[in-house]
Amino acid sequence: MLAPGLARAQAAWPTQPVSFVVGYAAGGGADIMARELGHIMTPLFGQQIVVENKGGAAGAIGARHVSNARPDGNTLFYAVSTNVVTNPHVLKTSIDTLAGLVPIIQTTDYQYVLAVNPDVPAKNAAELIALAKKDPGKLTFSSSGVGGNNHLSGALFADVTGIKITHVPYRGTGPALADVLSGVITMNFSSLPPAVGQIKAGKLKALAVTGEKRVSSLADVPTLKEQGINVAITGWHGLFAPPKTPDAILDRVHKDATTAIKDPKFAAALAKDGLEMPPLQSRADFTKYVRDEHAFWGKKLKELNIQPE
Repeated sequence: MLAPGLARAQAAWPTQPVSFVVGYAAGGGADIMARELGHIMTPLFGQQIVVENKGGAAGAIGARHVSNARPDGNTLFYAVSTNVVTNPHVLKTSIDTLAGLVPIIQTTDYQYVLAVNPDVPAKNAAELIALAKKDPGKLTFSSSGVGGNNHLSGALFADVTGIKITHVPYRGTGPALADVLSGVITMNFSSLPPAVGQIKAGKLKALAVTGEKRVSSLADVPTLKEQGINVAITGWHGLFAPPKTPDAILDRVHKDATTAIKDPKFAAALAKDGLEMPPLQSRADFTKYVRDEHAFWGKKLKELNIQPE
């Protein structure tokens, strides 16, 4: 039984600003969507939601920070799927995310865009593949870190197409994309929010999107499958809490996040950036989904021979 004082404290939650920790530098897709969701959830909580960027190690630093935080609901992890389901398999610095983080709710579904510097002489994926085969290892792709979404997308693309491209990890999607913009790096499999504006401004060239269907924000960009490359690469975002966070707080976050996700303003933000509405699941269903994803990627990463670093 809870002590009366603790029960009162939980009933009053939150009594101070709540942090959404993002495991990447500012400017990436997770950062953008965490801020969109936080803006809508702030009046539901009755307290300000503040986004904290703790970049590095493909999100593992942010995950560890939240795992070690007090389980009082004031520090939550706005996670990218790879932070939770792939990092434990490829990063020696990763925590055991199944034990160290508590799933609350999935907040987005999304795919990626294969974007290159405009000076790259390829108009589509087939021409890019031909360039890579002509000079194996010369073309580079940046990522938000080993085991991150951008890294796994590039590795899967290279595996399926039989090419060799050189991986260059960064501390977040923002800086990884910046070096594609400058021409230092050839390409990036970027989440859509930080890339769409640059593509429409002509600063990046989009060759393909990676899901099963095109996205409205880049309607003229074909999928990889439309171009004869039989692979679909998708991801998701979700909210997680430290271990031992009381169920009453987890249920409150799930309830208010569900309300926010259904809000037309959030739907508009998703559509603008090419993301999709996630399936609205119970906490138990989302927990099962996370565990299933964790098992799938453990097997897939071994097949890709991506070694822990």
